[in-house]
Amino acid sequence: MDNRDEVREFLTSRRAKITPEQAGLPPGSGRRVPGLRRSEVAFLASVSAEYYARLERGNLTGASEHILDAIARALRLDEAERTYLFDLARAANRTPQARPRRRGSQQWAPRPSLRQMLDAIDAPAVVRNGRLDLLAANALGRAFYTDVYAQAQPNLARFCYLDLDRSQRFHPDWERSADINVAMLRTEAGRDPHDKGLQDLVGELSTRSEAFRTRWAARNVRIHGRGHKTVNHPVVGELDVDYEELELTAEPGLILLIYTAEPASPSHERLRLLASWAATEHTAEPAAPASEAAPASPAEPE
Repeated sequence: MDNRDEVREFLTSRRAKITPEQAGLPPGSGRRVPGLRRSEVAFLASVSAEYYARLERGNLTGASEHILDAIARALRLDEAERTYLFDLARAANRTPQARPRRRGSQQWAPRPSLRQMLDAIDAPAVVRNGRLDLLAANALGRAFYTDVYAQAQPNLARFCYLDLDRSQRFHPDWERSADINVAMLRTEAGRDPHDKGLQDLVGELSTRSEAFRTRWAARNVRIHGRGHKTVNHPVVGELDVDYEELELTAEPGLILLIYTAEPASPSHERLRLLASWAATEHTAEPAAPASEAAPASPAEPE
């Protein structure tokens, strides 16, 4: 994934989404491009047309936060899109020596204290990375994602797009889940366009799934964080759950994802039933995917 190409395609796609009327500009006549012209974005951002053209050609090197903020306002970027633009700029300005160093071929495993914390959570809990690999889970988390854990290397995006029979049953609103998975991967690509594991995953999904290819080309991004979802679990049926994502400070790049249901609700009772089922299954947790499954280590000091 080339950063300059991504910058160019991202800025062009966002510019095409905004009409002159939405930007408070006269519509004009003889328009040959959808959305705004480059010169109009430059005007709205108070930069020269030549400078904005350079940015849209993919060169964010040296662009200040003030300029990036102005471009984000001109293009009416939402929080996730603005964050993505800043991530692209950081990647463009990062020297090869300053790139996050990936751990080698060793498998990542949770520390005993992290394992204890997971087991102490009385709710489905999993640890994922930016590529949506499931790297660790408590028993209820493995039970919640029992179909995903049927994969040799559990990955939420691969499950969504390549195991359609099960994923479309699990996600009643499959289209929305598919959109979210791609947007999360695109967001991760902005943070680290040189992530070989992510490049391989995107290549695999693009080759094997037209639905993924179409969504990837849209260049939509998303900050997940928290929300609500409904799933059809193969054992206990429909579950309406809320989720929260927490960054693990001691493990850069990893996220703790926890699902809960409203107390005394049918879904809460079904989670209790799922916990009983999980306790009888004694399902062993698969090893984390080798090599690129590990999160990025902090960048080496300059």
